[in-house]
Amino acid sequence: MEIKTIKDALDASVIVGEDGLDAVIEHIYASDLMSDVLAFGKPNSILLTGLATQQAVISAHMAEFKGIVFIRGKNPKDGSESFARENHLVLLSTELDMYDACVRLDLVKKGRRRLSKAGTGATKSEELLLSRELFVQGNDFVNAGMVSTQVKSLLKKIGFEPKLVRRVAISTYEGEMNVVMHARRAKVTLSVTSHVIEVVIEDEGQGIPDVELAMQEGFTTATEEMRAMGFGSGMGLPNIKKNTDELEVASEVGKGTTLRMKFFI
Repeated sequence: MEIKTIKDALDASVIVGEDGLDAVIEHIYASDLMSDVLAFGKPNSILLTGLATQQAVISAHMAEFKGIVFIRGKNPKDGSESFARENHLVLLSTELDMYDACVRLDLVKKGRRRLSKAGTGATKSEELLLSRELFVQGNDFVNAGMVSTQVKSLLKKIGFEPKLVRRVAISTYEGEMNVVMHARRAKVTLSVTSHVIEVVIEDEGQGIPDVELAMQEGFTTATEEMRAMGFGSGMGLPNIKKNTDELEVASEVGKGTTLRMKFFI
């Protein structure tokens, strides 16, 4: 992976080493303990650390690292820049914390691995950066919304634009609530590529007799009890359609319904 790929993934700024961004690194090491860096770090790595000192830069140099990313917007002011410049180290700074930075780099690494296996003829569907399977239990109003919350959290950690994350979260929540109200259980599959976010909700339930009718605003089969709880106003599917770029609804009475929602990046 090139250092410039790391810079872009972390929305990092360059402190020193603009001319070294094309360097290829083999490992990413995250630590604030320089003794661990010296003991376990491998050559041709880049270091993620919150220790913004010259000793961190010297330790990275001794361990034959190619650069450092300082997290939480830190920028060393104790001679580190001069030392890094003299020893050809790249210094970057990102506003992300350690956890979020590691999550982003892990996603980039997984995406690049899949692309390399696919070859130069890889299609958009092969550029899978993230895949998760989550599960919703029907009639579980206590935990209703937890799956949608997980989806939203994952997308925010990747760093997607807030309006896009909101659309995905709302659509997933509407679909999740339909499962809680009308189905026994469902599997929710989240897939993220560099081009599209896809959420598929496959439920085991009563199905939808008339999908076209169900897509109309205000149409509902919710019970009075559900409506008393604030659900079932008949805006679920219409709201999903409004927030998605592509929506496919496939349903079989007595078997279940599958929602396939796509959001283009």
